[in-house]
Amino acid sequence: MQEKVFENVTILDAGSKGKAIAKIGELVIFVPFVVPGDVVDIQLVRKKKSYLEGKAIRFHKYSEKRQDAFCEHFGICGGCRWQNMKYEEQLFYKQKQVKDAIQRIGKIEYANIHPILPSPESMYYRNKLEYSFSNHRWLTTGDKTEAGRVDDKGMNALGFHIPLLYDKVLDINHCYLQTDPSNAIRLEARKYALERNLSFYDVRIWKGFLRNLLIRTSMTGNVMVIFVFLTDDKEEIKLLLDHMLSKFPEITSMYYVINGKKNDVITDLPFIHYHGDPYITEKMITFNKENEVEFQIRPASFFQTNTTQAFNLYRKAAECAGFTGDETVYDLYSGIGTISSFIAGSVKKVIGIESVPSAVEDAWGNMQRNGITNISFFAGETEKLLTHEFIEQQGKPDIIITDPPRAGMHEKVVKAILNAAPRKIVYVSCNPATQARDIALMKVQYDLIECQPVDMFPHTQHVENIALLGRKIPLIE
Repeated sequence: MQEKVFENVTILDAGSKGKAIAKIGELVIFVPFVVPGDVVDIQLVRKKKSYLEGKAIRFHKYSEKRQDAFCEHFGICGGCRWQNMKYEEQLFYKQKQVKDAIQRIGKIEYANIHPILPSPESMYYRNKLEYSFSNHRWLTTGDKTEAGRVDDKGMNALGFHIPLLYDKVLDINHCYLQTDPSNAIRLEARKYALERNLSFYDVRIWKGFLRNLLIRTSMTGNVMVIFVFLTDDKEEIKLLLDHMLSKFPEITSMYYVINGKKNDVITDLPFIHYHGDPYITEKMITFNKENEVEFQIRPASFFQTNTTQAFNLYRKAAECAGFTGDETVYDLYSGIGTISSFIAGSVKKVIGIESVPSAVEDAWGNMQRNGITNISFFAGETEKLLTHEFIEQQGKPDIIITDPPRAGMHEKVVKAILNAAPRKIVYVSCNPATQARDIALMKVQYDLIECQPVDMFPHTQHVENIALLGRKIPLIE
């Protein structure tokens, strides 16, 4: 039976999950790869209880907010879904996303939300990408010969997973997210693997020698390459890694991981150092502009993926905090100590709390490397560490900076922050929805003073937001 088609539908808005929004009566319908202002015929793809999903099959009018997509993989690859929208329009909808979250989820009708901070670069801005090897290549029209057979590349692919299809990978020719030599390394790895007839991973049956390729780059010119294999075939591993090193002498660090599990998580596995330095380095000017701090980034370290904009993000967060130089600051989810090191010269003392022990180890190393003496890092879960006894020992926080993952903060962490009762909270978030949820939980004691959206990921729906909260009733110190 043919799916229902809705004709001459105007696209109204851009959604937070990368799909645009239209309305059919009272029902919302989500449509990918269209732009607000487009008028299209929509074919129904999926019907849910409270919304519909569809795809545009005919355009009657193109929106003035459109621009030509620059990537040949647009419309198939799950990344850069907004690249057919002018950048100034992307910024408008990201700003709107923050405002909507604060109002609808945070239940704060009027908020001081500053204009979003654009990214200095809109292409080649990422310092980390992960590709997947697969023997289930996603086939496009151009992948078949006139006789209808698959082209001579066969079914092997090295690229990104097709959205919602766990077993299909799009073979990537050129990606506009990471600077050279990222594309060349990926293409050479695929070429070598095909020539050697190495097996690409089959996620359906959990077999295949080659699983993943990770590439990390830095503004200092360092390049880290990490291969993930299913089995420890030392001869083939050596041949591949030596070949890549001969082709790319600019690789400064190389690792590999043996992952025999049925999932792609590798942070719980040993990273085997094969060549060069065990880390790459990144540098950043501190907030007081008196020093330059250097960070050593290891394979599993978290570092903001848009390095240039990360400096602007931290600068804005520090400006929101309004340091006077005499504060004790708690940095929650401190990672390898980037924010802590960035602000250390502007405050009296910093206490970093991070749940990943290896990140804490790296943070201590980075602090010592940069000669910073007023930071202490602690490994553990925030809700367990941030106790009355801990605060008595380390000093009461004047300001808490928190930068949690996309899931936001656990209710116990929110409660621990409220019990600590700092004068200010600077909440840095990559997910305005969970941030607004957490702000709502803190409204009993804190007012939302201002928000600063920051675009870390051009051509995607993602937006970072800094929220400054101030304590309502000063406590008797």
